[in-house]
Amino acid sequence: MNLLEKEINDKGFLLSLIPQKKPFVMIDKLFYFSEKKIVSGFNITSENILVDSTHFSAPGLIENMAQTVALHTGYSFYLKQQPAPTGYIGAIKNATIFELPLIDQNLVTTVKILYDIMGVTMVESKVECKGEVIARSEMKTALAK
Repeated sequence: MNLLEKEINDKGFLLSLIPQKKPFVMIDKLFYFSEKKIVSGFNITSENILVDSTHFSAPGLIENMAQTVALHTGYSFYLKQQPAPTGYIGAIKNATIFELPLIDQNLVTTVKILYDIMGVTMVESKVECKGEVIARSEMKTALAK
């Protein structure tokens, strides 16, 4: 069940939910949120630090997936009216980049929570652009103590 009443695209609010700060922000919309799933959006601009002359980089796609996980944690804690803890990527597994998106394209990133035990979360992520899956990965993240 989607716990959002409507899409969130207030960049200031979204920045308050993740530990990353400009110029290293790779999410700018929240489309869907539930206990086990989140869908974020990101418009690639030429000013982005992880863009070459025409394309968003593979590290940018990985960071977009990781920041979507961070957004899930941040929004979860926001709903509980608690400050979000900082998290870290513990492992990236089965990362596959099928295509690098162009500047001015929009990404839609879906993260499914496989498990969350004692601050360690395992997720499946996929990034879509123009309705096509362009990247996938599994990540394990851990909250700082």
